[in-house]
Amino acid sequence: HTYEGGIREDMSIDQCLHSLFGASKVAADVLVQEYGRYFNMNTACFRGGCLTGPNHSGAQLHGFLAYLMKCAVTGTPYTVFGYKGKQVRDNIHSADLISAFYEFYKAPKSAQVYNTGGGRYSNCSMLEAIQMCEAIAERKFNWTYAEGNRIGDHIWWISDNSKFSSHYPNWKMKYNVKQILQEIYECNRERWLKEDSND
Repeated sequence: HTYEGGIREDMSIDQCLHSLFGASKVAADVLVQEYGRYFNMNTACFRGGCLTGPNHSGAQLHGFLAYLMKCAVTGTPYTVFGYKGKQVRDNIHSADLISAFYEFYKAPKSAQVYNTGGGRYSNCSMLEAIQMCEAIAERKFNWTYAEGNRIGDHIWWISDNSKFSSHYPNWKMKYNVKQILQEIYECNRERWLKEDSND
């Protein structure tokens, strides 16, 4: 399949649903490209997958790994929306993203667009993420399923990072989803339990 390695930068974004938030990101993306081409400036659009890390304050509809782990630790109920929980997202650790930024900083280019997500190295379905959270937190996850998916939600997103890797071959990812979840757990468990006990 053409997207076996993930979604490339040349995938069309026309004639599909984005949400207003998504459309605002597209507008910024095009402006950054335009500054590069029109003024010959060194600019790059980094199209991130799910960006996360130990300091990510996730919420129900944003930053799902951090929020998922918080729910696992505190027993907070969680709802999976649609696709039978098989929707897939790639997740990139903030340290891996910053290292990509640094590679670009050392050798900038003009009007570039780069996918920078977890790619095939770091991704999972919602059900897989729940299972990992249960194993790390050592407790059963309190979740339910709602048949309808979120409006504009994709069933599958894995970034193809090969363009960035070909331009910056020294960049290598260090964190996969399991390592990310473990770090989120270790850095936040005590604080979450303390906050939960104060509620």
